Amino acid sequence: MIDPTPTLAIVGSGSVGGYYGARLASVAEVSFLMRRDLAAVRERGLIVNSVAGDLHLDPVRAFATTAEIGPVDLVVIAIKSTANDVLPDLLPPLLKPGTILLTLQNGLGNEAFLARHFPDHPILGGLCFVCINRGEPGVIQHLAHGRVEMGAFSHPETVAPVAGLFVHAGLDCRILPDLGLARWRKLVWNVPFNGLAIAGGGIDTQQILADPVLLARTRALMGEVIAVAAALGHVIDPAFAEANIKGTLEMGPYQPSSLVDFLAGQAAEVEAIWGAPLREARRLGVATPELESLHREICAATGSGGS
Repeated sequence: MIDPTPTLAIVGSGSVGGYYGARLASVAEVSFLMRRDLAAVRERGLIVNSVAGDLHLDPVRAFATTAEIGPVDLVVIAIKSTANDVLPDLLPPLLKPGTILLTLQNGLGNEAFLARHFPDHPILGGLCFVCINRGEPGVIQHLAHGRVEMGAFSHPETVAPVAGLFVHAGLDCRILPDLGLARWRKLVWNVPFNGLAIAGGGIDTQQILADPVLLARTRALMGEVIAVAAALGHVIDPAFAEANIKGTLEMGPYQPSSLVDFLAGQAAEVEAIWGAPLREARRLGVATPELESLHREICAATGSGGS
C-alpha cells in the first residue's frame, strides 16, 4: 500500500513519465530513471510548459540506474512497450514487499507481461489521455488534456490509494472497474491516429482529419476496434468514436507518440497497438479489413514483421 509520504520511481522519463512524475513530485518523493536527459535535468531541472500551469522541478532526483534509486512504494512504468524485455532485469532493485507496479504504456498485454514476471506484486494499468511532447532535453510540452483512467489487473484494493495520489497532485484521475474495457477504449483513438500518421508518411492528426479518405478510414478503424471489443464483452458506444474525432479536431496539428518515435528512427509499438488487437480479431472471427490493411502498411513503413 501507499505510505503517507510515498516513494515513487518513474521508469521511462520521457514525455509521459516526465510530465506525470513532475506533477506527482508535489505530493511524493519521486525518483526518475533517466538516460538521454540525465545531464540536462541534473543541471537545469525538469521544465514542464503546460496548459495546466507551467512547472519547473529543481532539484530533481534523477538517476542513471534503478540500483541507485532503491526500493520504492510505487513504480510507474512509462517506457515504450517495445522495451518491455528489459523490465525483468530493470525493476527488481526498485521492489520490496508490497511495491505496486503501475503501467502507463499504450496497447494490450503490458499488465499481463508484468504479472508473469512479478506475480507477487500488485499490477495496475493507467491510460493517459494527454497531448504531450518532449522538446529539448529536460523540457516537456504539455499541449492539452491530461486525464488518467486507472484500473486493477490484480489487487484491486490498491487502486484507490494510487488514484488518490494522482488526484492529490492536481491530476484528473478516474478509477475504472473494467481495465480491459479501458484498454479497448484507448485503442479506439490509438489504432487510427497513431497508425494513419505513420502510414501517411509522417502526417499529423489535423492532416488526417482534413483528408476525406483518411477521415473515412479513421471511422472505419474505430468501428472495427469497437466490434472486436464487443466480441470480448467490452461494450463501447459508437458515439465514443465521434467524441474522439471531435476532441482530436480541437487539439490542432498534433503528432501522435508512435509518429514521433517513427520520425526519430525509433521502434514503434506495432505489436501492442496493432498486432495484438488484430490477433484477437482473427481469434474471434471478427472481420477487420481496415485493421489488416493498416497493420500491413505500418509493418512495411517500419520494417517490422507481421502477418
